[in-house]
Amino acid sequence: MAHPTSQGLPAQASRNWLQKLELDMRLLGMIGAFVLLCIGFDLFTDGRFLTPRNIFNLTIQTVSVAIMACGMVFVIVTRHIDLSVGALLATCSAIMAMTQTQILPYMLDFGLNHPATWIITILVGLLAGTIIGAFQGLLIGYLTIPAFIVTLGGFLVWRNVAWYLTGGQTIGPLDENFRRLGGINGTLGETWSWVLGVVLTIAALWVLWTSRQARARHGFVVKPLWAQGVLSAIFAAAILGFVAILNAYEIPSRRLERMFEARGEVMPEGLTMGYGVPFSVLILIAVAIVLTVVARRTRFGRYIFATGGNPDAAELSGINTRKLTVKVFALMGFLCTLSAVVASARLANHSNDIGTLDELRVIAAAVIGGTALSGGLGTIYGAVLGALIMQALQSGMAMVGVDAPFQNIVVGAVLVLAVLIDILYRKKVGA
Repeated sequence: MAHPTSQGLPAQASRNWLQKLELDMRLLGMIGAFVLLCIGFDLFTDGRFLTPRNIFNLTIQTVSVAIMACGMVFVIVTRHIDLSVGALLATCSAIMAMTQTQILPYMLDFGLNHPATWIITILVGLLAGTIIGAFQGLLIGYLTIPAFIVTLGGFLVWRNVAWYLTGGQTIGPLDENFRRLGGINGTLGETWSWVLGVVLTIAALWVLWTSRQARARHGFVVKPLWAQGVLSAIFAAAILGFVAILNAYEIPSRRLERMFEARGEVMPEGLTMGYGVPFSVLILIAVAIVLTVVARRTRFGRYIFATGGNPDAAELSGINTRKLTVKVFALMGFLCTLSAVVASARLANHSNDIGTLDELRVIAAAVIGGTALSGGLGTIYGAVLGALIMQALQSGMAMVGVDAPFQNIVVGAVLVLAVLIDILYRKKVGA
């Protein structure tokens, strides 16, 4: 009888520990690059980059681009492109600014800070953004005008529509409740942030373990229990660590005093409170979760990736690719409005240059996050991480003192390098 050798062992037994974790190596590389980037900037800024305050600001600055990058994943996966997102953001921002400052006070006698003002404003903006997005999708899907041309035209049209809507003026201040969606003016506070962190941790662990059980039921190979435990610990540490950092950013004492005074109370001596998770981050989390579920669990998501993988085969199999294109661009318009809410609320007004160059940042975030320009491949979490890397790069260079023109040079070089690495990685995996 022949003695067993390592060559006769099952393939699973010979895998190393990293393979047993079944991690996405490209995602792991992106996380590693982000960590090195943060550590590098922290060293160059004498420890100022990784402070709770800067991480809080970095987070709220990332949200607007990240929301649109999630939608751009679907656009690029279907082998299209949208160059109008920054201009569409500006138009939606202008519409919402005019709605709450000029239209509602005269039509419905709803002034600023009325309880219904911010709700009506956002609904109007979402309707406008979705219609504009669907219109562009109609031109692309049914009239077969290339997406590059349609959205390049939209880039010029919507940027100047925004200018005419406001007469080129800055509109503000905006509704107080509306501004709470922008970041520092609206947060959960420490207690509710911990509640959110625990809920998200439980949800993440539930998804991991139910996925494992589903794989086992269908006879697929599952991770060893130790590997499942390590992944669970990583997810829990990442979520709760993020909440802890945001809670560590304390509200300035004078602002805290004014908050107590506004409620007719006296602030206890020595009291300190952290900001916690901003409402804008909640919006991004909701968008990322919903679109991930759409991509993985719905017919609409499957049609998107099938069309991107092979448009001709998708059409022959009965998928209405024209209607799908309209839906994808309508969704992109919807997300542009959400980004406009976050961006204008953070600034507390609508400015003429809001969203400038966002189209390039959004496309770069999606591509850096692993979305293939050839279509068919992309992830929502990758786009969010790509947006975070882009913002960290720009914020870090600004803190170091790098001139703005050179910042753009570096960002452009990083984009090209990311695409090159992605091409080489996919060739290696395909081999």
